[in-house]
Amino acid sequence: MNNIIIGVIIAFIISFYAIPIIIQLAEEAQLYDHPDERKVHKKPIPSLGGLGIFIGFMMGLLLTQYIKQSGGVLQYYYAAFLVVFFYGIKDDILKLKPMKKILGQLFVSIILIFKAGLVFTNMYGFLGVTYIIPSFGYILTLITIIVVMNAYNLIDGVDGLAGSLGILTSSTFATFFYLNGDLFYALIGFVLSASLFAFLIYNYSPAKIFMGDTGSMLLGLINAILVIHFIETASTSHYLPKNTAAAMGFGILLVPLLDTLRVFGIRILHGRSPFSPDRNHLHHLLLDRGFNHRQILFTLVPVAILFIIGTYFILPLGLNTVIGIQIAVFFTCIIGLTKLVKKTR
Repeated sequence: MNNIIIGVIIAFIISFYAIPIIIQLAEEAQLYDHPDERKVHKKPIPSLGGLGIFIGFMMGLLLTQYIKQSGGVLQYYYAAFLVVFFYGIKDDILKLKPMKKILGQLFVSIILIFKAGLVFTNMYGFLGVTYIIPSFGYILTLITIIVVMNAYNLIDGVDGLAGSLGILTSSTFATFFYLNGDLFYALIGFVLSASLFAFLIYNYSPAKIFMGDTGSMLLGLINAILVIHFIETASTSHYLPKNTAAAMGFGILLVPLLDTLRVFGIRILHGRSPFSPDRNHLHHLLLDRGFNHRQILFTLVPVAILFIIGTYFILPLGLNTVIGIQIAVFFTCIIGLTKLVKKTR
């Protein structure tokens, strides 16, 4: 526990003091995220906040890591974090094409799957499936990593939203890991939360800096690692009904995850690339309803909290039933919100 507390303090302090320096350097070099017809900010704002998050997170982890508890995967996680950092920074400065981002995500996924051994081996009865063959596990893991990374990247559309959801999800996973004695993964989740909290001080509306792809991709990558490990270690948990960890993991990530899958589906149905830009995300629907940044933040984060709490209490209903309820409630809310938006136009 002492190492976790120290790691949290280190991550927060380093990110807190690094970000103002990054803002100053970005302004001097004119490294801005410029407004356009899709973006909601009205003036150029530095977009290198992910650099501050990354520095705080890595220092907090490096100085307090549980080497033995990592199971020999720590070096590969660091390699994956560095890959995301470098192509994220390049995208924030030079703007990468979507396909190049996907190639970077594929490379990261390969590192995690084939070197760190981060692979789904069991579906715990979802749709009647239990143990799965390695090849299917590799595909399912790769899809999960890419979708979760893009979920946080795409929900980063209004001040404070991605960072707040990131704190909620990573700290929730970390709490479960801590209670279950899995201190290495608890450390990862809590240290990331501390770095994000320091960042939010400067990103809360009106934002002085954005996290950019460097921050959102790192946030998505770490949450992908946490949810896969969470589901894979379900059998050792003392705090969840048997074989329900997949539903709990899904519930923790539900808001960014289902919003991204919904938008991907809309784009594909209209014959467009799932990575093409539009204004169909939850925060866009709320903006069209007349919500401002703070109202969106204080709507979606409580909704995400309710999904997490609600999921936990209905877990005794069983994995498939819980996931069905989660999806039904989410899309019922979306349909209602869409109708409200149309009435106001």
